[in-house]
Amino acid sequence: MSLRTPLARARGLGAAHGGTHHWWMQRLTSIALVPLVIWFAVAMVALAGADYATAAAWLARPFNAVLTLILIVTLFHHMQLGLQVVIEDYVHSRGRKFATLIVVKFIAVMLAVGAAFAVLKVAVG
Repeated sequence: MSLRTPLARARGLGAAHGGTHHWWMQRLTSIALVPLVIWFAVAMVALAGADYATAAAWLARPFNAVLTLILIVTLFHHMQLGLQVVIEDYVHSRGRKFATLIVVKFIAVMLAVGAAFAVLKVAVG
């Protein structure tokens, strides 16, 4: 006797096993964001009141530019993962859910690319 439904037995359907990866990525990005956001906040407080040239010189240092880019990528990926969970939980129409997920992913990528471009433009000159 099997506990699987006849349809699941016929199609071989079961769990997609994708939830574990999503869960781990949310946890890893949140753990990575803690020191990155603290570092960035401390740096911004230190740069408060500085002129553009000082801020650009700070961002032109490779260590600061790389950490800022890592912060951007991690932040927008974490944002997209969180919005995906909300959409999957509260949008019940399959078509609307699919379209909204695509729009959210597209917006997250566009914002991340725009922010990374701005960092690189200031850092490189």
